[in-house]
Amino acid sequence: MGRENLMNVLGNCVKACNFSANACLNQNDIQGMVDCMRATHVCAEVCSALIQLLGMDYDDVTDLVEYCIKVCNACTEECDKHAYEHCQKCAAACRECAAACSNYLK
Repeated sequence: MGRENLMNVLGNCVKACNFSANACLNQNDIQGMVDCMRATHVCAEVCSALIQLLGMDYDDVTDLVEYCIKVCNACTEECDKHAYEHCQKCAAACRECAAACSNYLK
């Protein structure tokens, strides 16, 4: 997978995570959503950082790509605990992002 394609997938993940984190604030059981909000915020930040570095044509990104995979997988796991549509869409975007990052490293 090329750099530009990865940046697009990362951007989709950031959008899904930010949307989900915001939507979690509207749930009745907001205390039950704290871990989900935290996971989505962290994932969005890590993916955003990776987009920035890739956009600068900085080549030494392997460690951050590997960390992005870890964070996306953790976010997927957390979002999969909730049946809300926004959580399921976020989990799907994170799964796609983790796969794209793995392909980028090949």
